[in-house]
Amino acid sequence: MNTVYVDAVVSDRVRRERLYQGQVFVFTPRPSTIALCEFAREMIEAAFRGLDPKMAQYHLPVEQYVAIVAPLKPQFIHHPKTKHLIREILEEFACDLHMTYLDVPRLRMTTSDGYLTSGVGYAFHPHRDTWYSAPMCQLNWWLPIYEFESESSLAFHPRYWNRSVKNESSSFSYYEWNSNGRKHAAQHIRKDTRKQPHATEVIELEPQVRVVCEAGGVILFSGAQLHSTVPNTSGLTRYSIDFRTVDIEDVIHRRGAPNLDSAPQGTSLRDFMRGTDFSRISADILALYEDNPGTEEGLLFQPELDQPEFMSSDLFVPASSSAA
Repeated sequence: MNTVYVDAVVSDRVRRERLYQGQVFVFTPRPSTIALCEFAREMIEAAFRGLDPKMAQYHLPVEQYVAIVAPLKPQFIHHPKTKHLIREILEEFACDLHMTYLDVPRLRMTTSDGYLTSGVGYAFHPHRDTWYSAPMCQLNWWLPIYEFESESSLAFHPRYWNRSVKNESSSFSYYEWNSNGRKHAAQHIRKDTRKQPHATEVIELEPQVRVVCEAGGVILFSGAQLHSTVPNTSGLTRYSIDFRTVDIEDVIHRRGAPNLDSAPQGTSLRDFMRGTDFSRISADILALYEDNPGTEEGLLFQPELDQPEFMSSDLFVPASSSAA
């Protein structure tokens, strides 16, 4: 990574090629990205019922905060409007919707000063998405819902774009993660014990690149980029959306970033839907990425709509200060 392109006017093909080379693209807000963020903001603010979501951590015990955001995340993912809003983004960014496949968006929150760093508020360690069974042609679209600071951003670690990292990806199963890791996120409040692929060598966090854009802006990067969640010391909870895309021709011809160190079990390609009609990737293409899935359980990421057992209206009683 040696270039950050800002509002670059290039074709989708050229953009993908540069992303596969480790470059990063940043875009200022556009009507379609603003629409998605405004929709997410409406859902977030309705869930917090009058509390400023960015400051709610100072008024709620952490268990009550989790009780609010745990059901909110799948409600956002499952809402029929979200996929259509993402499709509008891809259209505005000149992606060919017949060739571009998208996955469901994730709603994320990163609280400040260690209030919640596990489960639904997990602060990601340095990782590549390809360690989590992403294809090498996956592109990550990241959008802040509210304004944020460098102290609550994500960090890229460019030293490792062309350098392999010893890691645990070979023992990571995407299907097991779908079946158990994601499903039980809300249970991990004080400590996160879910099995995830970590580096097994010391990562040199410097030099690092942090990108700050306006709310509704986009940070676009390869799933092979080594990146991490910056420990949030901004004093405000950061809320963001991320979703992923693949170009089906790149999937078929295995074009993408170089694979230096990723060896997970399974593939996330079943999660992706064609931009035109939201149909899934065909079995013959999936077969290029796995010899035998072995089981039907966990093949597809299916967020739970059920609310945690501890979610009830009488829990929403603002405290005078943070319980963290």
